[in-house]
Amino acid sequence: MAIKLVAIDIDGTLITDTGEITQEVFQAIQEAKQQGVKIVITTGRPMPGVEKYLEELNLKDAGDYVITYNGGLVQETKTGKEFIRYTLTHDDYLEIDALARKLHVHLHTTTNDTIYTSNRDISPYTVHEAFLVNMPLAYRTQEEITEEFEIVKMMMIDEEEILTKVIHSIPDSFKEKFTTVRSAPYYFEILNKKASKGAALIALAEKLGIDISETMAIGDADNDLSMLEAAGTAVAMANATENVKAIADVHTTSNNDSGVAKAIWEVVLG
Repeated sequence: MAIKLVAIDIDGTLITDTGEITQEVFQAIQEAKQQGVKIVITTGRPMPGVEKYLEELNLKDAGDYVITYNGGLVQETKTGKEFIRYTLTHDDYLEIDALARKLHVHLHTTTNDTIYTSNRDISPYTVHEAFLVNMPLAYRTQEEITEEFEIVKMMMIDEEEILTKVIHSIPDSFKEKFTTVRSAPYYFEILNKKASKGAALIALAEKLGIDISETMAIGDADNDLSMLEAAGTAVAMANATENVKAIADVHTTSNNDSGVAKAIWEVVLG
C-alpha cells in the first residue's frame, strides 16, 4: 500500500547530532512532497524550536501540518491555525510541582512562548532545553505560576542516573493520570493524558482522509513509540533505543548517516 503521510521526529532522527539536515534528507523530503506525500514534523519541541526546519524543508505551504509538544499541539504551518491543543490545568501544575519537590528533582514548565522554572539552582538541562528550542527562560516562584499560565507540558530533568531512579519512584497512579515520556536520558516529559505523538498522528491522518495504514513514522526515542505503534509502517533509526528497534518494521541508518532519506527512498519512493 502506498505511503501518503510520513511523520518524522526531529532530534536524533531528522537532524544530525550537530543540528543539521543533510543534503540527502532535504532531497528525499522534497521528492516525497513533490509526489504528493504529506511530510509532518512530529516532535516534543515547541513551535519556536521547529520553525527553522519547516522553513528549510519548504513545509509551510497550505495544507502542511506540524505536531509539537509530543502531540500536545497540532497546527497548520502556514496559518498557525490549531487543530489540536491539549494543556495542563493549574491543579495539574501544583500536583506535578509537589511531586518533583518530594522526589528532589529539577522541573521546568513550558507555555507557548516561555520556559519557566521555580528551581533557584537552575538545572543545566533546563538551560540546554531553552537554547535548543529557541525559547526564553524565566525564573518564577510556584506562587507566581498562576491559573493564567497556559501550560502545554512540564519536564523533570536531571542526570541520567538520577532521573532513572526518580522515574522508578513515581507512583503508577500519577503515570496513569498523565502522558509521561522519556524523550532523552535527562528529560522526562509530563503532558495532558490525551496528548501523544500517536494520538496526534491518528487524528491528523483522519482529518486528511488518509488511512492510518498509509502512514509511516520515523523515530529514535521512547517518546516516538506511540506514533511508531500507530503508523502503518514504523521505521527505527540505527541510533534508536532498544524499545524503538523492537517494534520497528523497518530499520534505517543513523541520523548522522541520512537515515530518514534512506527510509523515504526505499519505502515511500522505491
